[in-house]
Amino acid sequence: MKTRKREKKDLGFTLVELMVVVVILGLLATLVAKNVIPYIFKSTVTVAKMDIKNIAEAVDLYRANNQGKLPESLEELVQPDENGQTYLKDMTEVPKDPWGNEYQLEEDPERKGGYIIRSFGPDKEPETDDDITNLNMKQDNREGG
Repeated sequence: MKTRKREKKDLGFTLVELMVVVVILGLLATLVAKNVIPYIFKSTVTVAKMDIKNIAEAVDLYRANNQGKLPESLEELVQPDENGQTYLKDMTEVPKDPWGNEYQLEEDPERKGGYIIRSFGPDKEPETDDDITNLNMKQDNREGG
């Protein structure tokens, strides 16, 4: 049986073969990005909501231990009390929202003794429609969101 020697032109891929592979990879990347990016956004909103829920629970615990007084800042929630406990469990600093902003704590002017914990959301601007608060999270839950 004769073995054929490889010629120089048989050693690599042709330009057409490489272009077909690049086009296929581009199509796959487009499909993946189109289907994954919305879930990434949804997951960052979920993280912000979970953080706000945890901070709200810590604020409620702080108020219960301090005659109904709100903390001056969220930093008080990570400072050890006289028993060495912190209100935000296992945290040494207040978390930032997924967009790198600090969560805000403010008194709620519409509810006596109420408070608002706010993330400025993806646009990082205060008082816009994408803000996430402990109040609009309750609305989202009633609306099925």
